[in-house]
Amino acid sequence: MSRKSLYPFNAEQTVNIMSEFGPLVTMFVVNALYGINAGTWALITTTVLAIIAMIYMFHRPPVFPLIASTVTIVFGALTLITHDPMWVQIKVTIFNAMFACFLFLGLYLKRNFFQYVFEKTFHYTEAGWNAFTKSFAWFFLFTALLNEAVRLYFKDDQVYNVLGHAMNGLDIWIAFKLLVVLPLSGLYAWVLTKLMSKHHL
Repeated sequence: MSRKSLYPFNAEQTVNIMSEFGPLVTMFVVNALYGINAGTWALITTTVLAIIAMIYMFHRPPVFPLIASTVTIVFGALTLITHDPMWVQIKVTIFNAMFACFLFLGLYLKRNFFQYVFEKTFHYTEAGWNAFTKSFAWFFLFTALLNEAVRLYFKDDQVYNVLGHAMNGLDIWIAFKLLVVLPLSGLYAWVLTKLMSKHHL
């Protein structure tokens, strides 16, 4: 079995994925050791480093990670200013919901955003690009609703027993992002990429 069949992402896609979840992993570790303020500083710092790494590797910032990173920095700063982790949490809901609407609007106006960004990486028919974009729009909307459900159900000022571990709402939210959303996103992208092979030019 070839490497491509097991891991269908190229270098740019890999950096994009790592730039999105690398800062979150750092925030999880630092938050567990030193608290939310230190964790938020770690999130902002590693996000800036991720942007620098993307520019260094590709001589341009990939569009989607740059937008996501900028939003992360803004909401991370709001968390530091207000001392309320809600801003970091709700950033995911707002960004994913708005991006889903943006993708749906692009399809309605026949301006496929993903085709514009990834056409040098993937080579699909027009019907393939539309199916690819629509499926990701629904996935972003689903993850926005899922994120908000976890954020609202698990309160930051309460402690929960999770598999014998005492965790507050923020800890559960971060663990949810790393242990559920991260593998789910990777699996979804991998399956979708395989399914899209019938649309290859």
